[in-house]
Amino acid sequence: MLVDFFLHLRKHKLPASTREYLGLLEALQAGLAEHSLDEFYYLARTCLVKDEALFDRYDQAFGAFFRGIEAVPGLAPALPEEWLRLMTRMYLSAEEKARLEKLGWDKLMEEFRQRLAEQHDRHQGGSKWVGTGGTSPFGNGGYHPEGIRVGGESAGNRTAVKVWDQRTFRNLDDTVELGTRNIKVALRRLRHFARSGAAEELDLDGTITATARNAGYLDLLMRPERHNAVKVLIFFDVGGSMDAHVKVCEELFSACRTEFKHLEYFYFHNCVYDFVWRDSHRRHDERTPLLDVLRTYGPDYKLIFVGDATMSPYEIMQPGGSIEYHNKEPGVVWLRRLLEHYPAAAWINPETERIWEYRQSVGMIRQLMGERMYPLTLDGLGRAIQQLSRKR
Repeated sequence: MLVDFFLHLRKHKLPASTREYLGLLEALQAGLAEHSLDEFYYLARTCLVKDEALFDRYDQAFGAFFRGIEAVPGLAPALPEEWLRLMTRMYLSAEEKARLEKLGWDKLMEEFRQRLAEQHDRHQGGSKWVGTGGTSPFGNGGYHPEGIRVGGESAGNRTAVKVWDQRTFRNLDDTVELGTRNIKVALRRLRHFARSGAAEELDLDGTITATARNAGYLDLLMRPERHNAVKVLIFFDVGGSMDAHVKVCEELFSACRTEFKHLEYFYFHNCVYDFVWRDSHRRHDERTPLLDVLRTYGPDYKLIFVGDATMSPYEIMQPGGSIEYHNKEPGVVWLRRLLEHYPAAAWINPETERIWEYRQSVGMIRQLMGERMYPLTLDGLGRAIQQLSRKR
């Protein structure tokens, strides 16, 4: 077939040589086409067409030869068993998804305990047991509008209300340089300068005035050095759906460390509860009770949350709603405590603003914040800084 394709290109007056064709065969043997017709299109064009002016002619010849063909014969991949298991993930239509019933928090937990007591073997597919694929509310790799993910990677549906798995979070790197200085410039609008400390800086204007009043005899005046006096307390959501935003959050973190002398930061996951942490690698051993944060940092701190606010509504409103452990008080209680203690507060959301209305939890967090949620864009940062700078 590939010989026919080569001759077909020559017939369409594409000057592909035999040596170039052999180079294409070597590239295919090395697996560079990734067993995809689209990948083969680009690989063949790279090997056989040396002039950009001939790309249109190549497109026409390629389309005519492969019309109706979805894969190049003879390039079937040898997939590992793990890949084949992931292929069992079901793609349901909107109607099929709508027919699946949400169990509710209490019934979901009761059913999960019952499944764990009854099931003794691995299960794949289906709608009841803990397994992979299928429409069961327990397991991973399938779909259910409200379930518990047990092990495995997220299927991308973001519908799990609890996760049973050993999860690894990462710290943000405050040495990452921003792609643009504009974010730093936006943060500088929050700075408030005040003179504090010992009088170590020459007051030039005061010295000139005092010398003039002293009939020309030099009278040196000193004053305290000018420092940025604003205090910032920032909470970063890490892990889960926030993994997609690590880069931009690292850039924001780096900018904050540069611009604010009085900066305190902590990490949380999805919603704040009774503890936060500074090191994600030791978050199970070195936790900071949120009550200690409230006692340590006064109301003069500016409070900033950074997170996509994407979670199950249970995580906000339900005791035990945390996907990692059983929290005695719901997240809404802790959020309100923070907002009562810190009147200057804002939530920065790295997700694009146009999808907020489609996620229930985002609307709930936004309402709790008094609509003080802003996108992680230059305009959004500007609006957040303006809100935080208001006199209280």
